[in-house]
Amino acid sequence: MAGSRERLLRHREDPVSASFLELFFDLAFVFTLNQVAVVLLADLSVGGALRTALLLAGVWFLWVTTTWSADWYAPDSPVVRVVLVGSALGGLLMGVAVPAALEGRAALFVGAYLAVNMGRGLLGLVMLRGHPLGRRIARILCWFAVSGVLWLAGLFLPAARVPLWALALLVEYAGPAVGWPTLRLGRSRPGELRLSGAHFAERFQQVFIISLGELILSAGLAYAKSGTDVAQTSAFLLIFATAVLLGLLYVTLGGRRLAPAIERAESTRLGAASNLLHLVMIAGVVSTAVGAELAIGRPGEPGAVGVVVAGPALFLAGRLLLSAAIDRRFSLPTLLGLPVLVVVGLVAADLPLLVATAVTTAVIFAVAVLDRARVFAPG
Repeated sequence: MAGSRERLLRHREDPVSASFLELFFDLAFVFTLNQVAVVLLADLSVGGALRTALLLAGVWFLWVTTTWSADWYAPDSPVVRVVLVGSALGGLLMGVAVPAALEGRAALFVGAYLAVNMGRGLLGLVMLRGHPLGRRIARILCWFAVSGVLWLAGLFLPAARVPLWALALLVEYAGPAVGWPTLRLGRSRPGELRLSGAHFAERFQQVFIISLGELILSAGLAYAKSGTDVAQTSAFLLIFATAVLLGLLYVTLGGRRLAPAIERAESTRLGAASNLLHLVMIAGVVSTAVGAELAIGRPGEPGAVGVVVAGPALFLAGRLLLSAAIDRRFSLPTLLGLPVLVVVGLVAADLPLLVATAVTTAVIFAVAVLDRARVFAPG
């Protein structure tokens, strides 16, 4: 029996490329990201942005925990197949609920989220019963049980829903960083948390490309609806250029240095940091997608300049910190680009949105050029 359970786990000789079902799971994430963007587009206020961030953090944690499970199990194991198909369905249901997740569809959002996370844990306990690594699953399940109480409490206490759900997410995001310490089960040891660097880095690249796809889709749909006048065409071309530049900035870091860094590092440190910082970068891309719709189709919307600038700024902040986590030093072009974007947001608040979009794209272009020159410089 021990040997059969051992065959369920990923080994170093297993292929690191994403499986068909992992890519299928990502398709659900495309829809859900689009729904998150809809929430922000409907309310551009600071409160609306915070509520959008809360929902995105929940959706993102579903993706992270599913990907983490897929990394622990053998790619062709029945556990992975059930987890990925179930998570794809859960992700789609969460996406359906997202626009009204804090109101009439809260039960659907929470129900899908808890069903995936608790179901994954219970399945792992059954499949790995008697195996030493089953204790890891038990610890994670205990932490989800604690956060699940907070999710359910928020469901039945609408007035306190936002703070209770925020606290639930705080518990969940803290778990991997501290090894899920649990009464009588102790804390997970580093050897239990090892990740396949190549597999995890590839999955991060794929989900980032998906977020860029949401940005391009939003820009294309807005352009198709608004017409092809000079202003709309210019805004569309600027957004497309921004998407290309964000992709280049990400690949220079995530595509080249993240995999070996994960392999070298103790997984609780860099794994948890990568999860959180990718959330920040993807939040930036989602915000940029909303900015694209505004710049192309609704240039007179109040607060639009803030969204147009905030998206790339969030991305640069996440990338800056990820670079520091990997290389133990900051990227100077990115570090300089952040305050410049803040100044752009303040100065361009009363300027036409097309001007703010052009200046923001120019800043991202300068950061990308200087960063690549730094990376590929001799010595």
